[in-house]
Amino acid sequence: MYTAHGQLDRDALIRQHAPLVRRIAQHMIAKLPPNVELDDLIQVGMIGLADALSRFESSQGVQFETFASQRIRGAMLDELRDNDWMSRSSRKGQKDIERAIHKLEQELGRAPKESEIAGAMELELGEYQSMLSKVRGTQLIYLEDISPGEDDGGSFLDRYVADASADPFAMLRDERMRAALVAAIENLPEREKYVMGMYYEHEMNLKEIAAVLEVTESRVCQLHSQAVARLRTKMRAH
Repeated sequence: MYTAHGQLDRDALIRQHAPLVRRIAQHMIAKLPPNVELDDLIQVGMIGLADALSRFESSQGVQFETFASQRIRGAMLDELRDNDWMSRSSRKGQKDIERAIHKLEQELGRAPKESEIAGAMELELGEYQSMLSKVRGTQLIYLEDISPGEDDGGSFLDRYVADASADPFAMLRDERMRAALVAAIENLPEREKYVMGMYYEHEMNLKEIAAVLEVTESRVCQLHSQAVARLRTKMRAH
């Protein structure tokens, strides 16, 4: 898009790609606690979009939408990291859930039911589900962020992982780790496995997943958080 003077029409391009910013923000928000506002993510994402416009060069051989998506997502991740989006209470709740799941798995020899996890934590089922909604699972790293970035800033892990020996990319290259992760996902309760597949593989948003499963968006958040807690518990042993 160009102006009458033959210059790139930045305003028109920003308007055109604004839905992309919203789509990325909506996908990311499910991994975050309720205190993170969608509008805040969108605002930061628009800054990332503007940055992408100023840096993009067609000679790089990358489509603008692909390049912009990386910049938009990176801007959102930077903002979340700077503001330490997960509160202490959320971190504690997450760890408590994982400990309860681990304890029950050792005792039962299977994946514990939701009601059993609530019981082990001495909570009513509704209280436990409310905790799941607040925790919303741990942020999972995008494959694009694990892979080398197209931009001059490098990948997310290049910028943020200080200890090379603890580099998640190196861990993911380990075939045993991959096999363990695949097995852990396959052993998730059916609904949780569906949620993970629809969300991460098919990139469906909460509303779409809720419609498929015929549950509320809040319930999808709970299932996602519980699935992540189960996976973290399984993978910690590796």
